[in-house]
Amino acid sequence: MFRPALTFTGLCAGLLLSASALALSLGDLSQKDASTGLKDALTQGAQVAVKQLGTPGGFSNNPDVRIELPGNLGKVAKKMKAFGMGAQVDQLETSMNKAAEAAVPQAQALLVDAVKKMTVDDAKGILSGGNDSATQYLSKTSREQIRAKFLPIVKKATDQVGLAQQYNSFAGQAATLGVLDAKNANVEGYVTEQALNGLFEMIAKQEETIRQNPAAAATSIAKKVFGAL
Repeated sequence: MFRPALTFTGLCAGLLLSASALALSLGDLSQKDASTGLKDALTQGAQVAVKQLGTPGGFSNNPDVRIELPGNLGKVAKKMKAFGMGAQVDQLETSMNKAAEAAVPQAQALLVDAVKKMTVDDAKGILSGGNDSATQYLSKTSREQIRAKFLPIVKKATDQVGLAQQYNSFAGQAATLGVLDAKNANVEGYVTEQALNGLFEMIAKQEETIRQNPAAAATSIAKKVFGAL
């Protein structure tokens, strides 16, 4: 009479032991697997971010990264809009966002190259770090090179819009008076920095998503690595 119960109990214990054996920790993974999984996930995150931002509306339709006039210029712009005088402001902001959208695709090759150059020690530190530690690594290793790629594209796009010159004149005076940060005193420099900020913000969101839900990773090794965190 008791044998079936004992058999069922033994089966449950066996399943629990099997589940325990299958549960991986980061220490159970080889260094090669850990590094490969991280690189796969980070490449995926970078490519998704570039694809999302490097299309018409990629910046302008996303409130998290939409580029608006900075500092006190932005405050003045909001007042102008409130009084029905925002047509010029809208035109300028539209051109700034379009310039960022045109520049972003240039980042993909540089981001992928930065991922390929990641060492095993880099990977260890990233995997045991915070939700955006991989993004921070990418920013540290590729931001300057991406900035150099973005700047001429942004400059070409904003030079085609007469309002860019108006921005530079107005912003330059504001910076001289100390009411605007000097780094925002020319439109191409400002838009380039905002494009970089938006790009790495979107990569960070992709990284956080994969850390919280490893099934969102595109490759099996990435799923395994982030599932072990």
